[in-house]
Amino acid sequence: MAKYSTGGVGSDDADSCELCGADDVSLQETTVAGAQLQVCADCAQHGEDGGPDADSGGDDRDTDQERRREAARNAARLAEANSTDSAHWEAEGTDYEDDPLPYLVRDYGDLLAEARQDAGLQPDELAGELGVTEADIVAVEQGRANRANIPGSLIEAIEERLNVQLSEE
Repeated sequence: MAKYSTGGVGSDDADSCELCGADDVSLQETTVAGAQLQVCADCAQHGEDGGPDADSGGDDRDTDQERRREAARNAARLAEANSTDSAHWEAEGTDYEDDPLPYLVRDYGDLLAEARQDAGLQPDELAGELGVTEADIVAVEQGRANRANIPGSLIEAIEERLNVQLSEE
């Protein structure tokens, strides 16, 4: 294992801290910036595990850093799960070639909700008139048209029924 010591230049001393270079100290292994190092008790607090006093109430910066790490782990898990689970695409497919979703204007969901309310309709009533599910209307109102696989023909039907412009020209 390569030494990352800042002390004892040129030294490969097994009894010194690999972070500060302190000699003749009790060493423990910890991870610092992704590297496994043998460090003294003083330097162990800089490790990713926080050292022996990690649970004794560190500062807000440590808590924020741990939250960011956990968020990154969760995002990585989610990305991995989404990238490997293509069964729903293969089973349901998309008709983007036959019925592509047009480019939508900014805040298209808010525009739809306002136009629907001005027409005195509830989401389920509009869905019934257009022959789609309420979930499709709600998805568009929430700005999730692309993720919900909303076809372009539904956007056109909404625009025509409510006299609102949701797509870019």
